[in-house]
Amino acid sequence: MVIASESSNGYRCKPASYLSRDGERDRVVDWSVCDAIILTDTVTGAATKEWTEVKACWSPEWLYVTFLCQDRHVVSDYTQRDEPLYEQDVVEVFIDEEGDGKRYMEFQISPHNVIFDARVENSGANSVAKLDLEWNCDGLRTTVERESDDLLRYVICFPASAFKDGLKQGARWKLNFYRIDEDAEGNREYQAWRPTGAVNYHVPSSFGTFELIS
Repeated sequence: MVIASESSNGYRCKPASYLSRDGERDRVVDWSVCDAIILTDTVTGAATKEWTEVKACWSPEWLYVTFLCQDRHVVSDYTQRDEPLYEQDVVEVFIDEEGDGKRYMEFQISPHNVIFDARVENSGANSVAKLDLEWNCDGLRTTVERESDDLLRYVICFPASAFKDGLKQGARWKLNFYRIDEDAEGNREYQAWRPTGAVNYHVPSSFGTFELIS
């Protein structure tokens, strides 16, 4: 697995291409043309035991993100929105539109397609000062499908309305992608696009730059 067309400073998110356009809800994204990120250990930056590939693309209506995860042992018991999915297997996206590390959106998806979404206020000391679980991202769409015995694909579609300025060329945010994975022996692996140096994802200074390009 190779990181494709991703600079040391950030990810340049290309416009979406579609395999089909049978209505707004039935569009199928062509992930083959999207650049890839490979997550690494969030503490050390080393390669992980089970790999995770992340790709993203956008249109004026949607930001699309997919996680393709090697996952030979799934741990996922939660069934209700905003339960503590982070205690088991999960993929996560943190989006800081302002880029100042003070407020950001947190999204988590479980292997059974359960959603956790919240607005976060960071204390400035890499910890959560306030977590708004009453907020739901209206229009958020998610799917999780097993592509093979050991591969799960997550697709997250963020509506333009989730962002203060919508989705347009030149938008630049601070963002991080994460995954938590537990093996059959109960060992947990913490993965990240931008390693945080600790088993803590609420480290805004480690977020990468994410830019929508033409």
